[in-house]
Amino acid sequence: MWRRRRVNEGIVIRKLPKRNTRLLYVTPGHQFPLGTTMSLSRRLEVLEWARRSAAVIFEDDYDSEYRYSGRPTPALQGLDDHGSVLYAGSFSKVLFPALRLGYMVVTTGLLPRFEAALSLTIRHTPLLEQFVLCDFIAEGHFERHIRRMREIYAERFSLLMDEAASHLRGLLSIARVDAGLQTVGWLSGAVTAQSAAIAAARHNVDVTPLHHYWRGRPSREGLQLGFAAVDSKEIRRGVRDLAAALGGLPHRPR
Repeated sequence: MWRRRRVNEGIVIRKLPKRNTRLLYVTPGHQFPLGTTMSLSRRLEVLEWARRSAAVIFEDDYDSEYRYSGRPTPALQGLDDHGSVLYAGSFSKVLFPALRLGYMVVTTGLLPRFEAALSLTIRHTPLLEQFVLCDFIAEGHFERHIRRMREIYAERFSLLMDEAASHLRGLLSIARVDAGLQTVGWLSGAVTAQSAAIAAARHNVDVTPLHHYWRGRPSREGLQLGFAAVDSKEIRRGVRDLAAALGGLPHRPR
């Protein structure tokens, strides 16, 4: 139990290269694709590692706005006392992808370098969109939007878990996540993720095999499941059809 809990706290520092690591990219709010949220103790461990290694942490605050349980965990950047963290976020998930706006928090010493890089890579910044978004945030619309969508997505995730408990028991074990727009389901028996995804597609259910994101051979067979963009009726239909798809596959002990 202790080892599983430690692994589920986020990136495992002891597995990082011992020397010459200068940059570490992390998504502590919601790791993709497993959905793990980095614990506070692990965040402090990462910061201590960066201090000892003289390394820089690039913190992609992915999906942290959509947290459904527990208290919000401080960002690495907010815990950093040594200027080790570059903090980045995007409005693609929380508003819409076509907006193409993001943001970064960098140390004062690095600011000229980032300004120079932007001047070379983005000749014409979207000023109008930035002005509109600035007013949208200042007038409180963004905060209200996040609060409303968090409630909707939390309800959909809760429904997914309830339906899965009723219809997918023994077929797919869905992980409970604290944040984000998707979760994972671990397959039972000898069913492969690829065969499960093909069977699900025949029942008009869209799932993604986890091995698409794996380097090397996966240690477990699983599926990624999105729930945020699916209404209650479709979640119920999807779970039942997924159960029918998986139930029709041969299940043998591993």
